[in-house]
Amino acid sequence: MIKPKYYEVPSYEIVFSEEKIHDYCVVVFVINEGEKLHRQLDKMTKLSLSADIVISDGGSTDESTTEQTLKSKAVNTLLLKKEAGKLGTQMRIAFSWAMERGYKGVVVIDGNNKDSVENINDFIERLEEGYDHVQGSRFIPGGKAINTPISRLIGLKLLHAPLIRYVSGFKYTDTTNGFRAYSRKLLLADDMAVFRDVFKSYEYHYYLAINAAKNGYRCVEIPVSRAYPEGKVPTKISPIKGNISVIKTLVDTCRGKFDV
Repeated sequence: MIKPKYYEVPSYEIVFSEEKIHDYCVVVFVINEGEKLHRQLDKMTKLSLSADIVISDGGSTDESTTEQTLKSKAVNTLLLKKEAGKLGTQMRIAFSWAMERGYKGVVVIDGNNKDSVENINDFIERLEEGYDHVQGSRFIPGGKAINTPISRLIGLKLLHAPLIRYVSGFKYTDTTNGFRAYSRKLLLADDMAVFRDVFKSYEYHYYLAINAAKNGYRCVEIPVSRAYPEGKVPTKISPIKGNISVIKTLVDTCRGKFDV
């Protein structure tokens, strides 16, 4: 692999890794997802996926990512983050590992059992068609938003999506959805520089969506479903401090803070 100009990879451990089977991998991002992860993996193993299943663990302590358990659920590889950082760090770890292993593209999905795993192969089909950034959307024909909290819908519709649409020039409808896919071409491009260590959290998702479109890469949305359980919304984002941080990060990204 010819490494891109900027290649700053976080410290991580390959806990286990089986033989590469497919041209693509689907990376599941987790930290203490417990039985939600196991239920999701059970669903994934019943599908004829065109991708190797990879777990990028942010440091789970709930025993949900033991080697024996994950291998029993057809997981190909477990990567474990070994330094500070949040989602962006987990993503850079997975992307660097996948590129060095020779995958043609990467599907990314959360490990909280909210997303329609049956759509994973749809992302791979779009990558095979030559698209570089494939965004899952609940808000285009065929997509479903189930029990989505009103506060999140308002934030998405009135702030998040309009800002990213305006800056990127692409008519995104579901910019907070982490169910996506990226081509090898995009991930290794010097004008994207996706491996810089400025990416540690949610700014990574925003940056990739914005700059993939701005830099002329082929972008597309495809329909997916995302279902929240009834009752209190399970989230790792604190209601006040966390949401303020998300908004600040969004604005910073739209203003070009993380551009090359």
